[in-house]
Amino acid sequence: MHLPIFLDCTLRDGGYYNSWDFDHSLVQDYIFAVKDAGVDVVELGFRTLNKHGFKGACAYTNDSFIQSLVIPNGLTLGVMINASEIIEEDGLSIANLNQLFPTNSAKSNISIIRIASHTHEFIEALKAVKILKEKGFKVGFNLMQVSECDPNELILLAKEASKYRIDVLYFADSLGNMNTKDVLTVIELFRSHWKGKLGIHAHNNMGMALSNSLFALDNGITWVDSTVTGMGRGAGNANTELLAIEIAELRNTKVNINPLISLISREFKPLKDKYGWGTNPFYYLSGKNSVHPTYVQEMMSDSRYTDEDIIAVIENLGSKDGKKYSRSSLLEARNYYSKASQGTWSPLELFEEREVILIGSGPGISSHKRAIEDYIKNSKPLVLALNAQSSIDNDLIDVRIACHPLRLKADYEKLLNFSKPLITPASSLPKEVLDLMSSIEIFDYGLSVETNQLKYEQTSCVLSNSIVISYALAVASSGKASRLLLAGFDGYSADDPLRIENDMIFKAHQDMDSAVKILSVTPTLYNINTTSIYAL
Repeated sequence: MHLPIFLDCTLRDGGYYNSWDFDHSLVQDYIFAVKDAGVDVVELGFRTLNKHGFKGACAYTNDSFIQSLVIPNGLTLGVMINASEIIEEDGLSIANLNQLFPTNSAKSNISIIRIASHTHEFIEALKAVKILKEKGFKVGFNLMQVSECDPNELILLAKEASKYRIDVLYFADSLGNMNTKDVLTVIELFRSHWKGKLGIHAHNNMGMALSNSLFALDNGITWVDSTVTGMGRGAGNANTELLAIEIAELRNTKVNINPLISLISREFKPLKDKYGWGTNPFYYLSGKNSVHPTYVQEMMSDSRYTDEDIIAVIENLGSKDGKKYSRSSLLEARNYYSKASQGTWSPLELFEEREVILIGSGPGISSHKRAIEDYIKNSKPLVLALNAQSSIDNDLIDVRIACHPLRLKADYEKLLNFSKPLITPASSLPKEVLDLMSSIEIFDYGLSVETNQLKYEQTSCVLSNSIVISYALAVASSGKASRLLLAGFDGYSADDPLRIENDMIFKAHQDMDSAVKILSVTPTLYNINTTSIYAL
């Protein structure tokens, strides 16, 4: 068995979490720590021409930055480029390639360049090999998302790769959904034509990154990637600190991982606490559904997405083409009501000329529970509760309102026990959800979602989102309630995306002539009129 080449790409793959903005002192300590742990090659970051938005030094990894570092003897340095940056409509852009690498390797601290490529870019990107080899660089290729490739396609690409002097051909488990059987299949397909060195870049969505890497080493792979604490896009990668132990055993050598463990405690653990990489049920589900992990990473960092949202979006994208990340696809997948729905029930029957109090889920409910319940008992407003909210005595609640399919699935047992009518867009709900609630009295008020639209109609509404507060405002307005009191809508901090989104919802509502007047009766951070439940 050939001794493995151990490559760490923390500063490149981990940069997806912190915009490649690592402290210089961390980078310096990291280089020495991974060298002591047995790492042969450090991929210091990307080299990109993309100037949009702020990115740290490891997004560009220019020679000036590299020269500011002290590099221990025997450590090879590399960078990665994206094939998409060197391919234009008419083919390979030599100008872009020369802009990325203006000097030859003798004048650069970089020894190896890896090119990350999708299958549709691979054959054209291979033409860069000759130019880079002439400059004296070693060249590797990372073929991404191999788990989604047709076997015949991989055989064809291996055949094309064999025509070039590539130093190592990697395959990347980009969606983190491969098992050892899949790894072996890919190795065998590549070996149909490619006789050079093979490498694996494993992602950890389903907790298989380390085992897949070790299995690959046992089956002919000679280059293997990892990152410190697994820091990498989505769920991350195989852990360098664990792989170091295994590779030392394979090499029958001793390594010193103490500096790396110390660095993890001092620097990487706080980063992980802040950014939260690592496998979890959402990443596992994205792997099972062949959904790009960036969707999960984006949703987990955005407070507007509830757990139910994340699961629903993953399932939605899994039924479509969620392999390639797209911001527009993420926004579209969050919309469960794209088709027009007229509904069969008019809120006029219940709401007309009545004062309504809408019970939210903020802590203001518990803090002022007694006053709210006293007001309900004395003034007899129509009491409308969001979802399965239970801070207020259920006997005081007249009707509940919900529109999120997964929330309905999660809450259906509570809703059954509450024995209260439910306002929901039943005509648009999946049959499985309706079957769960077959014994609940349903008021079907239709909902459809269209960008930048807001219409409150007799038996349905058209909204720009499917958030339950928007739906509740539509129902109360359509029903011509005399006014809508809000309790438990405390709000979020000013920079929270959910605060911004909800403020936009309230503003759009208040700008409508047909909108019911709203008034918060508990403390709120939202930009709406407020009074006190005690004053009432």
